[in-house]
Amino acid sequence: MLTTLEEIKKYKLIHFIGIGGISMSGIAETLTNLGVHVTGSDWCESEITDKLISDGIEVSIGSDLEKVRKSDLVVYTAAIAKDDPELVEAKRLNIETCERAVFLGKLTKAFKDTICISGTHGKTTTTSLVSLCFIKAGLDPNVQVGAILKQLNGNYRIGNSDYLILEACEYVESFLNFHPKAEIVLNIDDDHLDYFGTLENVKKSFIKYVGLLPEDGLLVFNADDKNSIDLDKHTKAKAITFAIENSNANFVAKNIKFDKNGNATFDVYRDGTFLDNFSLSISGTHNVLNATACIALCVNYGISTKAIKEAFLSFTGANRRLEYKGSFNDVTVYDDYAHHPTEIKATAAALNRKIFNESWVVFQPHTYSRLKNLLDGFAEALLDFDHVIVTDVYAAREQNIFNITSQDLADKLQLLGKPVQYIHDFEDIVKFLKRSVKPEDIILTLGAGTVTNIGPMLLKKG
Repeated sequence: MLTTLEEIKKYKLIHFIGIGGISMSGIAETLTNLGVHVTGSDWCESEITDKLISDGIEVSIGSDLEKVRKSDLVVYTAAIAKDDPELVEAKRLNIETCERAVFLGKLTKAFKDTICISGTHGKTTTTSLVSLCFIKAGLDPNVQVGAILKQLNGNYRIGNSDYLILEACEYVESFLNFHPKAEIVLNIDDDHLDYFGTLENVKKSFIKYVGLLPEDGLLVFNADDKNSIDLDKHTKAKAITFAIENSNANFVAKNIKFDKNGNATFDVYRDGTFLDNFSLSISGTHNVLNATACIALCVNYGISTKAIKEAFLSFTGANRRLEYKGSFNDVTVYDDYAHHPTEIKATAAALNRKIFNESWVVFQPHTYSRLKNLLDGFAEALLDFDHVIVTDVYAAREQNIFNITSQDLADKLQLLGKPVQYIHDFEDIVKFLKRSVKPEDIILTLGAGTVTNIGPMLLKKG
């Protein structure tokens, strides 16, 4: 097993199948910066593949068997089919292959202090906050985050330290491949049921995950979340809690106040004693909770509250997390990655703390299985907006074997008394919005798929 960066560097050429993915691209960029020769392929062009190419990485759009033949290791994502031509070719030639999460797990073992931020919701924002706090404190961390972060000009950072700060996803139990010294568990919810089947199985996976911590490690977990509250029973590591509601937690956010943009100022108490007052440049109560988790971890790493406060004010949000895209005719446009009812409700609550006339949400469900399993939850969450537009499901890795479409969601909303438009074509959505919205309205595009493309279409002149 690979255990050091030097052993990873022994590979002469590593080829990435699906290099345009947010995690794959970060790993590829990291290896390139470490002097490893990397190539890759993806099925379509994107901003990420363009950036990889501009950074000197050879990227093919579509299969490139010649690059596979030249490699001595092929890394692939879990989304790649077993009959993918490049994967088949690698196996035919007995070239070593490794799934993304397994390879990333090996990379985590090369660092003495890997800090994993996990949970069903809030991982990207919290990973970003922790990373900026470590940078502000001069700890020079290595970072892998699941979105483009403006302060990093990308989704990774190469540091000169033993710290690796990593967004750790639970899907297909990827995080069980990692070697954490510290973990933040933000929450546990009923997501990715296409893999887990039940919430109980999700919880069992997190129990295994906290069991990976060494005795001298650190677990930071959410005392407000009923599914996380007993995690400390499954590790011998030091365990500390954070909360807003549970006053018995080690770190508690109190006296929360919001400005006209929905950004919070709040006090944090540590073990019942006032620690400091903090302010955020991102909106929503859920981000106060994310920030409190960050504070709990960073204080335990010896980072001053001064550095934490400065880092918080510098963070205006990760890509696609209630991201301001622009405005037209005094109408503001935001974009958010939320694709689970809990996330949608948190995003709606954050949005509703802003000052505006009426809200218009364009929601694109992400995967048929999630829509099938959480249909009622999606409908209830979307009630928090004034106007709802639903578009077709973004299938991602799935075929529609679930006998469900976005029309079912529209029908459910109608039954709940919420007027809803079901519009297939993005151009038609843009036309509908432009003739319907009024000055000082807010438009939010919502979902983990291509719905993000609607914002730029709305802002395009002409």
